[in-house]
Amino acid sequence: MNSQGQDKIIVLGKEFPSEEERRAYFREELRKKLPELKKMEGFPIGEDEDILNLSDPPYYTACPNPWLNDFIAEWESEKKELEKKGLRKADFEVAEPYAADVSEGKNNPFYNAHSYHTKVPHPAIMRYILHYTQPGDIVFDGFAGTGMTGVASSQCQNPTDEVKYQIEKDFKTSSISNPNWGRRHAILGELSPAASFISYNYNSKINLNEYQATIEKILSKIDLELGWMYVTNHSDGTKGKINFTVWSDVFLCSYCGEEIVFFEEATDKETGKLLEEFKCPKCNAIHKKRNLEKAKVSIYDRILDQVILQSKKVPVLINYTVNEKRFEKKPDKDDFLLLNKISDIQIDFWFPTYRLPDGDESRRNDDDGFTHTHHFYNKRSLILLSTLYSYCEGDPLKSKLWFLFEQWVIGLSLLNRYSPTHYSQNNRNLSGTLYIGSQLAEVSPYYAFEKKIKNLYKVFNSIKENNLIGIQSASNLQLNDSCIDYIFTDPPFGSNIMYSELNFLWESWLKVKTNIKEEAIENKTQKKTIFDYQAIMTDCFKEMFRVLKPGKWMTVEFSNTSAAVWNGIQTAIQRAGFVIANVAGLDKQQGSFKAVTTPTAVKQDLVISCYKPSIEFENEFIQHKNSALGFWEFVTEHLDHLPIHMASGNSTTTIIERSPKILFDRLIAFYVQRGLPVPIDAGKFQQGLRERFIERDGMFFTHEQVQEYDRKKAEVPNFIQMSIFVGNEQDAIYWLRNLLEKASKTEQDLHPLWMKEVAGNMRKGDSLPEMRTILEENFLKNEKGQWYLPDPENEADLEKLRTKRLLKQFDLIKTEAYKPKTKIKEARVEALRAGFKQCYQDKDFQTIVQVGDRIPNNLLMEDEVLLQFYDIASSRV
Repeated sequence: MNSQGQDKIIVLGKEFPSEEERRAYFREELRKKLPELKKMEGFPIGEDEDILNLSDPPYYTACPNPWLNDFIAEWESEKKELEKKGLRKADFEVAEPYAADVSEGKNNPFYNAHSYHTKVPHPAIMRYILHYTQPGDIVFDGFAGTGMTGVASSQCQNPTDEVKYQIEKDFKTSSISNPNWGRRHAILGELSPAASFISYNYNSKINLNEYQATIEKILSKIDLELGWMYVTNHSDGTKGKINFTVWSDVFLCSYCGEEIVFFEEATDKETGKLLEEFKCPKCNAIHKKRNLEKAKVSIYDRILDQVILQSKKVPVLINYTVNEKRFEKKPDKDDFLLLNKISDIQIDFWFPTYRLPDGDESRRNDDDGFTHTHHFYNKRSLILLSTLYSYCEGDPLKSKLWFLFEQWVIGLSLLNRYSPTHYSQNNRNLSGTLYIGSQLAEVSPYYAFEKKIKNLYKVFNSIKENNLIGIQSASNLQLNDSCIDYIFTDPPFGSNIMYSELNFLWESWLKVKTNIKEEAIENKTQKKTIFDYQAIMTDCFKEMFRVLKPGKWMTVEFSNTSAAVWNGIQTAIQRAGFVIANVAGLDKQQGSFKAVTTPTAVKQDLVISCYKPSIEFENEFIQHKNSALGFWEFVTEHLDHLPIHMASGNSTTTIIERSPKILFDRLIAFYVQRGLPVPIDAGKFQQGLRERFIERDGMFFTHEQVQEYDRKKAEVPNFIQMSIFVGNEQDAIYWLRNLLEKASKTEQDLHPLWMKEVAGNMRKGDSLPEMRTILEENFLKNEKGQWYLPDPENEADLEKLRTKRLLKQFDLIKTEAYKPKTKIKEARVEALRAGFKQCYQDKDFQTIVQVGDRIPNNLLMEDEVLLQFYDIASSRV
């Protein structure tokens, strides 16, 4: 792709004498392409010159990258050379998902070099890339964030000894073939200019010696010109270098009106911890912070040319260094004189003065008078940042230089909280918010940059190749069909994090901002509901499905505790055409992945493995889609994509995706998302499973797979049965089934267990029948009054009778739903499932939407099957 000799650089077939000339040439080419690129979804907000100046084309463009397909053509040619050298196989296939436990710490240079709202440690991603790809493959991430997928792709060629050893050990423990080390190419798409800027710096190589020399020159200049702002008196008359200054909120006593300096009165001087109650220093009245009003001061804002009212903050503590020893003191008269001198300075250099956008998070500080970007900095920090920015301007290494200082856009702001119980006061903003605390730490450049610079040098020294980065919406990718070998992505989390609002300070300094129209988020201010979020995510996953090669895999890392958001993501993935093969949850306390059995149990990160069916299967399925052969072909194909054996320690564990319940859900999803009628009911499906496949431990396997399962289980014979969290009627049926598989039981035996495990766990609005009703509808009773599992023939007959009863109940719900202005407070979910399925078969989409709009929203959003039917019906009404 990009070969560099002594005197020339070759990029996309063109020779350049230097990187500067390469950059200049492609910037002019990018300028010509901007009019067309601006028509694309997700094009960022900014002036042409600012977008061009931020870009380093053709590798990184601060807009959609128009050279992606050109690079892909080169990479595909390179694959043939790698095959000739025996470094990759032409017939490489991955049959099953990476389902081994993954535990990865965050203590590595890449993870710590720059803070961001969310990141996945790159060594964790490397495991997936090494499993699903081979050297030369093309990896894509459409929600790339800070670019950890790109870092992982590159580090597959240059892993540290520690990472290489651990991954090879994990692969061996999990009976996965040895990883095929070597470089993978990464394409990273991202809507946020702030995130893509970080991603670019993590994924582009640099002349480290030149960079170090320039950084040292800038910091020496800062010390020479601004060092006077960061000195304080020591007790012996010498001068100390300030590390940080603590600022405190001031409150007003509600009894006597006296000012209460929060730091002085509300902190325990011995432990440093905040007091829940504290006294007024004048009248001794006892207060709680939440009951007090903040003191305000009038300030003339030169930028806005008006007097504004802001919450009062005063300096209360200075931490400084003399002869490499740290000291602390209260500000003295000279310190206040210094601050007054600084406040009178008129800043000569540019700094952002934008009003913060309307949003769910961005307007939280309006009452305190912090409404514009420059309000988020003390004067001293604003002078420092604007001066640093001016020093970076015009330098060929501008983006790399500003990468060091840009992260302090947050660390030098009022968002940086002070905590006496923490050793470091760097970058202590409350993650995911624009919260301004009552105690702030204003850090100096020495304190801020010293350790960060060393870490950054380590990062840049390990970057050997360039990956491709562009700013665009994942719903409109400028990539050819079927050109990507693997996708790893970490999408936005519903309403968890307001990315564009939180990134506004960073992007104000970059002069290029997020286009929020295509932002995948649930946000009241943007008037985006959970359904809007799901619709955007569906469009994004459809694009990813289009660009992924048939038979290849996608891994989705997702973090949200909302079952509704999780179901929305799962529905979006399946609506796009993917088939989910494995879902694992990251237990952050144990650091391991465990099977997720129900959406309502989602309380941890999820890793979703899914695949795009092969061309061969799609052709076979099209021929047989209207016959029984079609859906059994799907089940066989799907079983071939599932893990065969999983172990935890010395025990074999359940593979939830092989259970009849999940297999049937996947079958329904596959047919419904393709607009086909559901070809079989649950009873006949389970009967057919037992006739065509082999059951082991409640899981189903093909004849070829079961031999491997038996062999591996013999090596770890202890078996961990799937624990069922009972959150709905279907869970209750499986819970009863597990009990009755072991032995027949009477109602008297079952009732106390039912009350303990089931009663009180149901979702709000879900009408659970009595235990006796569930037993009568799903099981048989012998002459001793003991309930037992029916044989397959009887089970199918019971299923028919149960479906009739459920459809009768659905008719009652339907009648209620069509009454004017009626809201249904409670409904039996199994009746809704049966009714929605029948309406879908009858193409009665209006009834699905009508009922879906009237039942409790959580029932719809937290049930995968209901949501799929509703989603399809909504698009057809």
